[in-house]
Amino acid sequence: MFWLIFILSLFSACNAIRITKIQNIIIVGNIYNTLLNVTEDRCICEMIKVNDAITALNYFSTNQTCQLYRSNSSTIFVEFYLNSTIIFLNQSSISILDIQEYQPNTSSSTPTAILLTSPSSTSPSSSAISSSTSTTTTTTTTSSSSSSTTSKTTSTSTSTSTSSSTTTACNFFLNQTTYSVGIQPMSVAIADVNSDNKPDIVVANQGSNTVSVLLNAGSGTFNAATNYTVGGNPFSVAVVDVNSDSKSDIVVANFVGGTVGVLLNTGSGIFNAETTYIVGTQPYSVAVVDVNSDNKPDIVVANYGSNNVGVLLNTGSGSFHAQTTYAVGSGPQAVAVVDVNSDNKFDIIVANDGSGTVGVLLNTGSGTFNNQTTYAVGSYPASVAVVDVNSDNKPDIVVANSGSSTVVVLLNTGNGSFNAQTTYAVGSGPQAVAVVDVNSDNKPDIVVANYGSNNVGVLLNTGSGTFNNQTTYAVGSTPYSVAVVDVNSDNEPDIVVANYGSDTVSVLLHC
Repeated sequence: MFWLIFILSLFSACNAIRITKIQNIIIVGNIYNTLLNVTEDRCICEMIKVNDAITALNYFSTNQTCQLYRSNSSTIFVEFYLNSTIIFLNQSSISILDIQEYQPNTSSSTPTAILLTSPSSTSPSSSAISSSTSTTTTTTTTSSSSSSTTSKTTSTSTSTSTSSSTTTACNFFLNQTTYSVGIQPMSVAIADVNSDNKPDIVVANQGSNTVSVLLNAGSGTFNAATNYTVGGNPFSVAVVDVNSDSKSDIVVANFVGGTVGVLLNTGSGIFNAETTYIVGTQPYSVAVVDVNSDNKPDIVVANYGSNNVGVLLNTGSGSFHAQTTYAVGSGPQAVAVVDVNSDNKFDIIVANDGSGTVGVLLNTGSGTFNNQTTYAVGSYPASVAVVDVNSDNKPDIVVANSGSSTVVVLLNTGNGSFNAQTTYAVGSGPQAVAVVDVNSDNKPDIVVANYGSNNVGVLLNTGSGTFNNQTTYAVGSTPYSVAVVDVNSDNEPDIVVANYGSDTVSVLLHC
């Protein structure tokens, strides 16, 4: 049998690229991990994480086994038999420098050895090389070029033809899977509501006056929505155990109804009819956190039309006292509740849409709050998240500004006050922001729902609380809310988006 040696020069150790489809692979190199019962995408992503000069994988689809190889030198030998699975390398382009045929010393079924060489200079790219292989029997000739390779041998030998095309490499998140929900979904929350240790999707549908519950089927896919009627035009939803029975309950802000609704969980992911509590005019956003240190979660609501926030303390049985209100800026559209001054008391942070500010109301210690301190942000701030983004153990403020198509970061000075904003351009009309580490480097990244661009943007954290330009992923029409949670139990955060214009939620699994 004839062996083929391909000597390849590889450029740009940046993204994974498909080199060829082959079968019964034997890779001569250092195997550093074997993963069982994993998808091919998961195998590829595990390989991408390695930063050695060359990495490769061998994936067996029949038993979902992934073998990962690495080399920190400039070359690696890959030996395989023809016709089947896939090898990927962390390079973005290849050129064939030389091709040889030679007779091995021992006879066996036809193996192929590839010598892969990585140059010292690299340049980033997101493209991928994919190749397919076919085999015939014919007379002996040999030809080669930089884009395709053909070798022909005698009637007892193998002919191999390889063609290349450019595709897009996996870059953190796969294409969306969509699920139908109610009309005009405006808010999404992710929590395990049926105690099976799999996070489920809960959506507030303002156009149909419902909340939809989509139970997790176990692999990051979801069952059809079960809908529950709530008050007038629910704009926001939170999912928290409010009656201390270890079952997650639903809390909604009913914008037109001027109420918050509480739907208690019966224990199997089914919910009772809502109980409503009067709040201010046009409640837009709701958070559920223990603000008075009694181990019972309380409700905090941003009342858009009243220019205040309302606090409803929990009585202890999942019912709530009447609200206490605190004046904030014009048109509060979003609220978060986080301890920002390290006193172990949860403070209120509110995005004032009409004022172009965020307000910080420090907790006095008994569930009452000081007057707000305001900080200028962009035009029409629509969403706020509060997370430590620069690893100093002080939570920082991140705001999505729908009017200026930006996200801004305000770093915490350490005593609950904040520095001036740093601004990052994103897509058109961002309506929601989440801050989660999506690339496993222990630095929280920004994920934003770009309402006018029909995509989500991911801004990776550089490590000092500054962020790279966004990478975008297509979702449905006019995405209005985003959550980032591991929904398929692979220890990687996934993106879930509520698409206002499509009446769907999108799930983008981490690759």
